[in-house]
Amino acid sequence: MIIFAIAVLAGALAYLGAFYGLDFGRGWSVFAGAAALLVAQMGLGFVLQRKVKADMAKVQRILEAGQRKLKEKTQRWQTRPPSSMKAAQKEMFEDTKVFVREAIAETETLRKYRFWVPLIDRQIATAQLQLNWMIKEFKTVDRLMPKAMVVDPTMAAIKMAHLYMNGAGLDEIAKVYRKAVRRSGYNGNVLVAAAMSWMQVQRQDFDGAFKTLTEALKKSDDATLKRNHELLMNNKTAHFSNSGLGDQWYSLYLEEPKYRNPRQHIQYR
Repeated sequence: MIIFAIAVLAGALAYLGAFYGLDFGRGWSVFAGAAALLVAQMGLGFVLQRKVKADMAKVQRILEAGQRKLKEKTQRWQTRPPSSMKAAQKEMFEDTKVFVREAIAETETLRKYRFWVPLIDRQIATAQLQLNWMIKEFKTVDRLMPKAMVVDPTMAAIKMAHLYMNGAGLDEIAKVYRKAVRRSGYNGNVLVAAAMSWMQVQRQDFDGAFKTLTEALKKSDDATLKRNHELLMNNKTAHFSNSGLGDQWYSLYLEEPKYRNPRQHIQYR
């Protein structure tokens, strides 16, 4: 890594300067070299971290601006509802594609750090995968998935959904789920537990879904998980639903949201 190489060079120069130039003893010269190495590495690392965060913030601002425009459009539709919900959904999705693709293009600017920041390529792949998932570019997701890092419950849930869509077995999906749960804090397991139990119900593994939710509720008090747990306990599997999680659930594209009559209420998920 370039940062480490520069830091080593700084340390070596400090050692040589102290030992030969200032006539310090070997011990103090080694100390000066080690201190210079540490300061150089920390300083360069701090500067680069700030630069990477600033560039990532640009991506976030693009997304936030696009989402504000979508919100404004839905607010206008509350007073003047569209004649067709299907057409409205399509229009919103096409609008989403525009700003998400702009955000994807912005992530490419991060490649300038590839010789400086370890794992930057994997970080870029992770960000681009999540963005491509938003606009259902699943072929690109297939390509990026091996490079992406499962860094949070949302990414874990996306990976689980991706495996499910591609016909993976429950055992394979459960490996991703268990790893995500081990890393999650209280209520950090909600989305992955909801997804895992839903997949088990779809595959007719009702006992497995019940066990998943029983364990999940030891680390969560989420109302949707509680409701589904009670439904499975009472053998009411037909009423099992994660709709209570709203956008968070529907963003996995495992189910389509149900809308009310658009002339009464408009809500885009």
